[in-house]
Parts: sequence; structure tokens; C-alpha cells
Amino acid sequence: MTNLINDPNASRLIYGLRDTGYNVRTAAADIIDNSIAAGANNVNIQIDLMHDGRKLVYFGDDGCGMDQEEVHKAMRYGADRRPDAKSLGKFGLGLKTASSSVCKRYSVISRKTSDQPLAKLTWDLEHVESRNAWEMLADPVTTDQQDLFEELCGETGTLVIWENCDRLLSKEYTPGAKEQAAVKRLADALAKHVSLVFHRFLDVEDERERDVAIMINGTPVEPWNPFYPQRSDQVLAPNKQRLEVEMFDGSVETAHMKAWILPHRSDMEKDEQAKFARISNKAQGFYVYREGRLIQDGGWMDVFGSNEPHTSLLRIEFDFGFELDEAFRIDVKKSRILFHPDLEEGLRKILQPIYREADARYRRINRNKANNSNTVDHGSSNKNISGTANTAKPQVATANADTQTAEINNNRGQRIKIKAPVQNNVSPETIHVEAVTTITNGHLWEPAYRSPGNDDYVPGVLLNKHHDFYQKIYQRAAANGFAVEGMDLLLYAFAMAEQNNTDPELEPVFEDIREEISSNLRKLLRNVPEVDASDLINGDDD
Repeated sequence: MTNLINDPNASRLIYGLRDTGYNVRTAAADIIDNSIAAGANNVNIQIDLMHDGRKLVYFGDDGCGMDQEEVHKAMRYGADRRPDAKSLGKFGLGLKTASSSVCKRYSVISRKTSDQPLAKLTWDLEHVESRNAWEMLADPVTTDQQDLFEELCGETGTLVIWENCDRLLSKEYTPGAKEQAAVKRLADALAKHVSLVFHRFLDVEDERERDVAIMINGTPVEPWNPFYPQRSDQVLAPNKQRLEVEMFDGSVETAHMKAWILPHRSDMEKDEQAKFARISNKAQGFYVYREGRLIQDGGWMDVFGSNEPHTSLLRIEFDFGFELDEAFRIDVKKSRILFHPDLEEGLRKILQPIYREADARYRRINRNKANNSNTVDHGSSNKNISGTANTAKPQVATANADTQTAEINNNRGQRIKIKAPVQNNVSPETIHVEAVTTITNGHLWEPAYRSPGNDDYVPGVLLNKHHDFYQKIYQRAAANGFAVEGMDLLLYAFAMAEQNNTDPELEPVFEDIREEISSNLRKLLRNVPEVDASDLINGDDD
């Protein structure tokens, strides 16, 4: 064989590329990507429903624009790689495959300077089918299109026009009120999608990306941040927010991650929940950003199992740059990525305590009812510890609430500096043992250094009210003072033994032990039912 060039069948392929998995929302987002890549400050989207039932969609931007040759290159299937590797456009297919997924005819009209004529080229799938050739159309710019360019773009920029939109709506309508209502719903759904995908660009207070204004049918799109940072807790430690990813060529690139636990529904007004939080089962999981643009919203991506209600408050913010494209196997429509199995395992290890904490917080509404109606008394434990001066425990040299560090003298030596919760102005009645809701790493207990004022610190233990052991065992034992005191003294003794034998080198070892014990207790209590009213019958504490 001498001729090894085997061009694809134009008619079959151009129609086949319509089915690459886009919907109207993801297709529109791909067009917006091109506008942002072109430096646009404003993107205007207009959806028109004509009297005869024809539907047209216009995307106008005030970006750098293109001349005739550049429009020709941009309309090529598999366009040349952009000079800026950070560009939101990636494969040179988005404009074409996104547009043809919705319509059978689409045009690009553009210019770089106001004194240039408008450059225009069109792909018409029916024309390609009839000619069975990769032939575009070079129709002149109409007066209406000239006016729309000036209205939606300005003097320079790019206008993308979708015509013959056979897939814009999910069903066929006869022209009338129902079709108009369907187009209105489509515009609303598109605005909601765009408000999420490009929220970093839309939010003028978010300095991570430059500001871009997007309008749909004349209405500004407001940003929607899925992490609701004004009310949510970011619970991932700073040293775990950077992920080093080894590339296939041996180089190492960095991804970034944060973990947000949103407030429970019961802590929000209905309007607040609908506008800002939008808590739902499918909204939990990973929100993955490439160069500031969201490409996946929700789902656990095999790091954890399927979505379930008890973790619906947890959302993971995962960021990476273009350098990691190959590692994450981003798809053509930029709507999903894949994690390597080794990365899945690493993420699972990092996020497991956060995942459990989110589960505990979701159950908080019932547990708070139990806490409010059945207070566990730790008073006798504190009195016992105060009256027992000869217990083996660290001696506190100094402690600093600002840096959350303490210097202690213990079995490992003198003036050992360790990291630990340091608390001032603690009630003397709870100085040694106290149950709190501030432990976010999932541990049942945590050593702390506490003072009734701002000095004279003593070592104590904090108990996690949200841990299953506290909820399912402590709550049931609340009527039995001896049982509560026995558990308190046991955990206090564990905390003192840790602190009396630790140093900076051993700190992570003891933390791992607490992690493993807390995890095992949670597993052992998995089939123990939650406390209900029948369990909460208070008796005498003695």
C-alpha cells in the first residue's frame, strides 16, 4: 500500500461527534471557556425563541477577537494548541463538539480591531452531510448579526451563534406558552450551572481568578460558592492541604485541597439553605477545579463509597493546574477527571477522619437533643482528680494560647515543647475533664492544657461529644455516676500517660494511637443504635 492517509468520513464523523456527552449546560460552559481564554471581561448569552419555533443562542464576548485566518484555525476540528498552556480551552474541540451537540449549524463572527471587517465562518452539518466533505460556509455577515455583535460584544470580540437547535430543549413543543416556559427554565438552569462552574471568576471578592461578568438574557449571573465559607468550617489541617503528585516523567507537581463541613439544615433558615448551602445527597464529595474553573461537582470518585445522607455536609475543594492534566486524565468536555488508584488511597487516608467527623455532625440534631435533655455530669470526675495529687502526669512549665503550644517536664526530659490545645479562663469545675464539640479530627479524646485564668496551667482531657462512644455509651450511662466517672478517669489516665511520655518525635505516634482507638470504637459501635428518649431516664448520680 502506498497511500496510508485514511481521512474519516466527513458526514459520519461530524454527526458522531454530536454525542460526546455534552448537555446544554456543559456545552455553554465550553463556549464560555473560550471567551475567558480570549481575555474577555464580559460574556453575554442570549437565548431567542422565534415566532415560528426556531431557537437561536448567541454567545458574545469582548475578548481579544480573531481575524479571518484565526477564525479559520479556531473552526478546525482539533485546532492548534493555544500558546498559553493555562488556557481553559484544552483539546481544540470544545467550540465544535459543544456547539454541534446542541445545534446543526453554528457560526463564529469575530474581529480584533474596530477598523477590521467582521470575519465569519459557519459549520452546517447538513451541508457537510450533503457534500460528504469537511467544507465550511463563508456566508456574509447579515445586518442583524452586525447589530448583535455590537450589542453583545462591542467593538471587538467574538460572537458564537447556534442555529437549527434541534437539541436545545429535551422535548418538542408546539409554539406557544409552554415552549416559552421551557426556554425560561433552560435559561434559569444554565444560570445556576454557570454560577457554580465559574464562581471564582464571577465573585469580585475572590482574588484567585480575574473578574469576568456573565449575563444571560440581560440578567447578571451571581456567583455561587458551594463551600459557603461564611458559615462552614474548613477542617483540613494546613500540612495536609498540599498534595505532591508524581508525574509519568518523574517530575512532581502540586495539587491543593481543603475540606469544608457545612452547617446542618437545622442551623439555617430555609432561604439561607436554598440560596447558599443547597445541601443534598448528590452535592457531597469532591469539587474539582482546573485553573480555577470547576470541572466536577460532587461525588466521591471511588475514594469513598456512594453518597449517603450522613456525609451530605462534607464538600472537598480540590485544585490543580494544567501541569497535572495528564495525571488526572481530564475528559474532552472538561466535566470529570479520574484519580489514579494510588492517589485514591492517599486521599482516603487523609480524609477518613474528616469523613467521619462530617458523619457525626450530620447526626448532631438528634444528638443535641440528647445532650440538651440528658446532661452528662463530669463534676465528680473533676473533684476526684483535683483531690488526687500524686497521679503521674506532666508538669507544665509554660503554655501559650496564641501559638497553642506548651512546654512541659515529663519522663522524656525538661522543657519539652509540644503542640496541644491551650485554653484560658476555663471553669475550675471542668478544668480536668470536659466534653466539648470542638474536636474535628474524629478522636474520642484529646489532651489539653488548661487554666482558670491566664497562667498556672494544668493538664486535662477533652472529650468529643460527637464521637459515637460519647453519644451511645456516655449518654446511656448518664444516670449512673460511677459509670461516667470510671470512663472519665480512664480517658484522663490515657491522656496523662501520653503527655508524660511524649516529645516532638513521639507526638505523631501517640496521635496515631488515639486515631486508631477512636476508629476501632466507632466500628465496634456501628450497630449500636442511637440514643432515644427511652434511654434518657435520669437517676441519682450516686
